Amino acid sequence: MPVVQMTPHLYRFFPQLEHRTLEVPAGSVAEVLRAIDALAPGFTDYLLDDHGALRRHVNIGINQSILYDRKTLSDYVPEGATLYIFQALTGG
Repeated sequence: MPVVQMTPHLYRFFPQLEHRTLEVPAGSVAEVLRAIDALAPGFTDYLLDDHGALRRHVNIGINQSILYDRKTLSDYVPEGATLYIFQALTGG
């Protein structure tokens, strides 16, 4: 099963995900995010826009590669992979 890791500040919004190994079934990035959303309702709302595309300040990596398809999230997350979720902290 793929493992999901994310920037620590996301745990402030989704504390139920902290201090646990997030393992989800292999599949598209969209399927992986839906699996996390089942554990922490609202998770995908935080990362995706109204059209289901990745928000501008969110990046996802699969092992050593950055997500290619930011609109439909069709990139495949294989067995044994690590999916990284990075959210930029912006402001002035």
